Amino acid sequence: MKSIVTGGAGFIGSHLVDKLLAMGHEVIVLDNFSTGRKENLIHVENKIKLVECDLSIKGDWVKDFNEVDWVFHLASLADIVPSIQNPEGYFRSNVDATFYVLEATRYANVKRFVYSASSSCYGIPDKYPTPEGSNIRPQYPYALAKRMGEELVEHWAQLYNLPAISLRFFNVYGIRSRTSGTYGAVFGVFLAQKLADKPYTVVGDGEQTRDFTYVTDIVSALIAAAESSCSNKIYNVGSDTTVSVNKIAELLGGDKVHIPKRPGEPDCTYADISKIKNDLGWQPTITIEEGVGKILENIDYWKEATVWDPESIADATSDWFKYLDK
Repeated sequence: MKSIVTGGAGFIGSHLVDKLLAMGHEVIVLDNFSTGRKENLIHVENKIKLVECDLSIKGDWVKDFNEVDWVFHLASLADIVPSIQNPEGYFRSNVDATFYVLEATRYANVKRFVYSASSSCYGIPDKYPTPEGSNIRPQYPYALAKRMGEELVEHWAQLYNLPAISLRFFNVYGIRSRTSGTYGAVFGVFLAQKLADKPYTVVGDGEQTRDFTYVTDIVSALIAAAESSCSNKIYNVGSDTTVSVNKIAELLGGDKVHIPKRPGEPDCTYADISKIKNDLGWQPTITIEEGVGKILENIDYWKEATVWDPESIADATSDWFKYLDK
């Protein structure tokens, strides 16, 4: 078997590369290192083909799709505020690139295409747990661009019979999550603060809950999607529970400080995963306690991460309030 992982130097992608190699696959990684890190692949650099390229521009990288069995399209830009500030960059990375990867996949007659979609497309849902048929309400350009990529995948599957599946990820966490760049996911922020012996900056009262899904469960869902015979389907991928931010702070251990609640954020994210359980036989295996334990065993990974405090967060998220506080 031969597989391509776009964004394979990133958080989820590098874990997927590990799994594919363990399965005996020949693996090609396509990445521009805008957010991915070559360090995430050092331990396998002699076992993979690594191609540095810009997927938003058609180039020689399309030749690598010849005789490929599976394509996993994980490459994208993430985070809310940067997408508000730079919508063009997000549409190039998350929409244009998806188009070109789909076309390369189609012309190479690849057997399976799996797209990493985002639960952010739901915006603030009406129902919890949230099923796949819920209303689509993107709140910011990142969410919109990921949904547009998902729509491209649906259309290519319908029109060109491309064997494709989209997976909507919920709040992925784990080892190798991003340590640099803009203010982002709660685990990266809290872990850097813990290492610096600073209080955790908890948004609002901290009782908001999230469907924190450990990265190896995400990888197993990606593999299940690739191995299935389903096509033109969309599946939620979550932990089958929801956990408060206060609980995360408690598990990590340390003091807290509260910062203002932000507009456009749901009080809860919680995936209804009955569809993927029934269709693909997939289910999560890592509890939040186990996942946090794995992170704490490897906390030094975040020793160079940005340490945020209430003042720097307020500055970094000012556009969040400016544009989403309606």
